Amino acid sequence: MEEKLQRVTLWLKKIYGNRPVPQYEVNARTIDILYELVECNEARDRDVSLLIEDMKQKATEYEAEANYLQGLLAESLGLSLSSLSSEGTSYLNVLVNSAMTLETKDTSLASFFSAINDMTSELYATESKNREMELELSNLRKKLTAAVMLEKQLEEDLKKTEELLEVEKAKADSRSQNLKFLKDKSEDLKIRIKAAEEQLAATGLDQSLTHESLVSLSEKLAGLQEEIVPLKKKLESYLDLTPNPSLAQVKIEEVKRELNALEAEFSKQIDMLTLEMPEPSKLQFS
Repeated sequence: MEEKLQRVTLWLKKIYGNRPVPQYEVNARTIDILYELVECNEARDRDVSLLIEDMKQKATEYEAEANYLQGLLAESLGLSLSSLSSEGTSYLNVLVNSAMTLETKDTSLASFFSAINDMTSELYATESKNREMELELSNLRKKLTAAVMLEKQLEEDLKKTEELLEVEKAKADSRSQNLKFLKDKSEDLKIRIKAAEEQLAATGLDQSLTHESLVSLSEKLAGLQEEIVPLKKKLESYLDLTPNPSLAQVKIEEVKRELNALEAEFSKQIDMLTLEMPEPSKLQFS
């Protein structure tokens, strides 16, 4: 990471020269993208340097060959640049420049056609490579844009999450305070109930008059009342019978005795509850 950052920094300084380098966010994603650009740029620079060196070497070779041909023409035909007309000199310069541009081994027509074909193929290959590099550069720009957008989205999500955590923390604190209050209140009520029970016991309150005993008695009374209902209905059914009066009378008396017994038990329970209930004025609570 540090090595990549150092290389990217040196490359940016080299590109911008005396101008200030634009600010950018330093993270692993942006460094990787810029590092890829550095490698592509340096590879292209190396290719250009090699091409320049090759062109210089070709120029040297062509110059040597031109001098050789010039000497050969002067020796064989007695021709020199000074003896050529301006038009001939112009044609000769065009021929030489074309040969140097096309990098031919000589100035024959076959060499020119072969060089033109090679140059055309090289041109197509260079254009194809340029298109690939432009596509790659476009993809890198898209990735960089997507990374920046993702970073902004993550920052917004992080901010929302922090706000939500603050809200939940406040809720949790409130619940904790409410729970503590309820626990304290419950303990206080338990203490007050126990004190009240002790005070009631000190005044001579029968244990049968506690809340639990009263609830039990109420359930028993409800059960007795439920038992009386079917007996009353049974009695009513016997009262409607007309045949065999003596047998019906016996059944009626039997049912009446059961009903009277249940009513007596019910009244007894009510009387006991009334007699054992202390007067309200004798009970004091703090």
